[in-house]
Amino acid sequence: MTNEQLYLAIGLPTLFNTVLFTLLAAYMHAKFERVNVKFDAKFDGVNNKFDGVYARFDAIDRRFDDMRDLWRAELHRVEEVLDARLKHLEEKM
Repeated sequence: MTNEQLYLAIGLPTLFNTVLFTLLAAYMHAKFERVNVKFDAKFDGVNNKFDGVYARFDAIDRRFDDMRDLWRAELHRVEEVLDARLKHLEEKM
């Protein structure tokens, strides 16, 4: 057996296996991508339904923020009234 025959005996099967593995990987990638596209298309409707829920939660968050601001303003007003009364009491004494 010559060196060229040895190189061909080792190189050709390796090259053939590499090509087959690359084709198999490309085929699997295409299959998985197709399944992924179908899956995304199927659940887009579900995601659209949740958009309404998210909008409601955003509205509730805004209401909580508004209530917090209202309470802060009321507490600030009460604090001013108490300060004024304490100042008035201190002036009398």
